[in-house]
Amino acid sequence: GLKEAKDMVEGVPATIKEGVPKAEAEDVVKQLTEAGAAAEVK
Repeated sequence: GLKEAKDMVEGVPATIKEGVPKAEAEDVVKQLTEAGAAAEVK
């Protein structure tokens, strides 16, 4: 919802997902960067 989105924006950097396979993590990074975000896999 709106509150969660606001909290995430104000709390950057933030962990989006943890413990996922590398391929899924890379897909999430691709989607985020295509939407204009800066993202990385750690």
